[in-house]
Amino acid sequence: MSSDTRKVTLKAFRFNAETDYLPYYKQYEMEVGKDELILDLLNRIKWEHDGSFSYRRSCRHGICGACGIKVNGKPVLACKQNAIELLDLFNNELVFEPQSKKRVVKDMIIDKKDFWDKHAAVKPYVEREVPAHPEHETKMSIEQFNKFLDSDLCIQCGSCHYACPAVEVNSEYFGPAALTAAYRFTIDPRDEAGKERLGMTAEMGAGAWDCVKCYECAEACPKEINPIEKITKLHNMQFEQGVAQSNVATRHAEGFVRSIKKHGFLDEADIVLYSEGYLGMYKHMKTALKMLKAGKIHWNDALPFVDNVPKSKNLDEIQKLIEISMTNKL
Repeated sequence: MSSDTRKVTLKAFRFNAETDYLPYYKQYEMEVGKDELILDLLNRIKWEHDGSFSYRRSCRHGICGACGIKVNGKPVLACKQNAIELLDLFNNELVFEPQSKKRVVKDMIIDKKDFWDKHAAVKPYVEREVPAHPEHETKMSIEQFNKFLDSDLCIQCGSCHYACPAVEVNSEYFGPAALTAAYRFTIDPRDEAGKERLGMTAEMGAGAWDCVKCYECAEACPKEINPIEKITKLHNMQFEQGVAQSNVATRHAEGFVRSIKKHGFLDEADIVLYSEGYLGMYKHMKTALKMLKAGKIHWNDALPFVDNVPKSKNLDEIQKLIEISMTNKL
């Protein structure tokens, strides 16, 4: 074994939905070179150890998204991720797993129907009535182009989608990739289906308001697109274009602004009251008791005519900043 290689034991998730009752892990020993990628190790498992081992691969240039898997729980593009870097990070132990275990077809291959269905549902294309014989091209200003941010760099690999905890517990939720696509085409100045698309992202259960702000999508994205930034932009666009619906989520967002504008600080009790009303507050009673014990709230918070929240000494300046920066009135 040369100084440029390292002898390691790899574990790979194995399961064939047609023949296996339960999944299992199989170990493979090999020498890993300093320039080898995770895809090279997948290839070597198949070519040198077990020809039945299955996974997806295509371009090998990090642009098709086919080879997305998880290594020690970390979403990666196999053709982009250096193996030694992960061996150093995880103390010489690597475990290869599919993006979603509950959707496995065979080994690293999963059924991505839910991902593609949700992506297609947000109309990920420009919709516009174009003359049969246009007289000039469609022009776009630098300012309009900059609003795309990096949303058009998405390669639909599914890494963010299957790293999202909201997707795992809510089958209706569009997920970060679909919502990023919704932003990309809604912000496009050529598109005429923006309000319809924004309406989809405003729906409770499926839309942008069910994002839990955990940033797992941003960590998972191999193109560093940061889907949560686009989801936040969709929130703002719903308000700006009059699409936002009055519900717990939108009132919660409004409650934040209302609280900061009033005090310069967050009034947690008032935010819950504003979002859900007095009856809705009862379901948070256990949390409220813990916050009360910790001194984060007081027993008379949210009572009518009681205002015991301290005021920021810079409240005037804060209120001016809110007035300047707000693009819609609550």
